[in-house]
Amino acid sequence: MRTLVTGHKGYLGYHVVADLLAAGHGVRGIDADWFRACDFPNYPSDQAVRAIPAITKDIRVLEERDLEGFDAVIHLAGLSNDPLGDLDPELTFEINHKASVRLARQAKSAGVSRMVLASSCSVYGAGGEDMIDENALLRPQTPYARSKLNMETDIASLAGAGFCPVFLRGGTIYGLSPRIRFDLVVNNLTAWATATGRVLLKSDGRAWRPLTHVRDMASAFAAMLEQPLGKIRGQAYNVAITSQNFRIVEIARLIAAHLPECRIEFQRAGNRDTRNYRVSGEKLTRQLGAGWHRFDLEAGVVELLGELARTKIAPDDFEGPRFQRLAHLQKLMEQGKLDRKLFPA
Repeated sequence: MRTLVTGHKGYLGYHVVADLLAAGHGVRGIDADWFRACDFPNYPSDQAVRAIPAITKDIRVLEERDLEGFDAVIHLAGLSNDPLGDLDPELTFEINHKASVRLARQAKSAGVSRMVLASSCSVYGAGGEDMIDENALLRPQTPYARSKLNMETDIASLAGAGFCPVFLRGGTIYGLSPRIRFDLVVNNLTAWATATGRVLLKSDGRAWRPLTHVRDMASAFAAMLEQPLGKIRGQAYNVAITSQNFRIVEIARLIAAHLPECRIEFQRAGNRDTRNYRVSGEKLTRQLGAGWHRFDLEAGVVELLGELARTKIAPDDFEGPRFQRLAHLQKLMEQGKLDRKLFPA
């Protein structure tokens, strides 16, 4: 298929493009490229992925003509987590909700038949201890989560015979990528462990998260281009593996077990995270088959530990603007390169 990927230069976008090219799809990218200075040193990347035709453009200013001639759109671009969403809740809704709905309307008008959109399991919010699926009560706790739920609701209403939107509710992502993020719990805890000998928890560690390796997440997006439109139209799928739900403290213990003399510390032991959800991935497995995922948490952690042993980074790197999305955007604003609405200054 002729496929447009928004946010193709991001942490997930690189692997999505790689999978699409491997499957024989024609790919074009659109990305605002806010994070061009955030490449992970020494991590190998495929030049064919880097070299796809692309334009540098914010999704808020896309025009319908940018979408003409495509069979499918994979929409990854947006503010990507809760800290970014909290920076400016109104801006979060402008980008993740309103701009995404505008993009979907443009895609439908341009004749795009299939649109695969990045949503989030954070829409479940305070999900509690029970295993929940796509029919569970949605209790988003943050502007980011609410923006994703609003996006789903409004774009689902556009579904029809000629337009098939499908929503992939991503689990908590982790793993290596050329434009890596360390504002993700597994990546961040692993970086703390290798750099300092401490696994530093910023909450009491009791909250559950469904963990999904970045390459498994990418494979789910690519696979949606192969699914019959009638089966996926308007559907939401958890991109999660039922067996890969862990409490955050369990993640810390697994990491520490691989490093001699590594210890677990709590920065704020009394701070309880209200975002707490255990998520079933059975619906996606029924749709794609059991082979859609390849990684479990331990394999992903071992991979991260190996790479971080070779590529030394310090806390200022993984807690600062080099690899933290919020800190990086704040730095660009302080430098006068972006304005408060994240447009070029």
